[in-house]
Amino acid sequence: MTSVSSEIVNMQSQTAVANATAQKAGKTTSTDDSNMFLTLMLQQLQNQDPTQPTDNTEWLAQLAQYSSLEQMTQMNSGLTDCMNYISAMYSDMSANSEITQTLSLIGKEVTIKDPEDSTGLKKITGKVEEASFEDGTGQVKVGDNYYSIANIISVRDNK
Repeated sequence: MTSVSSEIVNMQSQTAVANATAQKAGKTTSTDDSNMFLTLMLQQLQNQDPTQPTDNTEWLAQLAQYSSLEQMTQMNSGLTDCMNYISAMYSDMSANSEITQTLSLIGKEVTIKDPEDSTGLKKITGKVEEASFEDGTGQVKVGDNYYSIANIISVRDNK
């Protein structure tokens, strides 16, 4: 039984070191539950009835549960990192798509819904002379004014 107790103390020490390292790195950890699990397991070991000691197979089952908990926690962390990477990649792809779309309009004739017309009936038609990306959105210059690509109604090849 001493080996099970020392193994639990060893696991608690490893968890404490991992927590301290994560706190220095500015990360939050989800090891509070695993610390509580180990503490309860150690208390159960220390306070068991000496006339009816707990069977070693029960301790091994609890250690296996703890191991599963640690692996699931690590897998969850890995999936979170993967999700963040995919989200950043999607954001970059969206920005690149808008840039490509805006640049492809240069030299084309467009019809734009006038953003200053509250009725939405006034249209502006002209050749796109240049493109810009102010405020993170694509804008095209038609005549002397810039318009958001969101206001473009139609695009035609300039013949």
